[in-house]
Amino acid sequence: MRRAPVRLQRLLAPESSALFRLNHPPDWLQEQDVQDLRESTEEFSLVLNDFTSLVERIKLLQEELAAQLNEQTDKTLFTLMMVTVLALPINIVAGFFEMNVGGIPLAEHPHGFWVLVAFVAGFTGLAGTWAFRGKRN
Repeated sequence: MRRAPVRLQRLLAPESSALFRLNHPPDWLQEQDVQDLRESTEEFSLVLNDFTSLVERIKLLQEELAAQLNEQTDKTLFTLMMVTVLALPINIVAGFFEMNVGGIPLAEHPHGFWVLVAFVAGFTGLAGTWAFRGKRN
């Protein structure tokens, strides 16, 4: 949308300046024709100024839309991160029940499984706290 006025502005700007510099018109032009050309040149300049302001307005609208899109993307990514953080303990506990515990640390300890579950839950709590702390700032 912004390209069309810019393209027209580039095409029309040299024409306006060329008409404006017509100090010594050809002899075959009458005085009324020269006056009409000068009036047209002034209108041309006004149209070019309108194109410039239109391009600036379009640029501001595009920046506003980009900012809104970035904000929506940030909200979506935060929601996705929260779902991932909250699903992490479930996946890790499911992994504990699936794994072969032979040979891993604390396998022979009577409360080894629960120590590892507490460690994972603590780590998940720290990660969740860190994630929510980042959102509040």
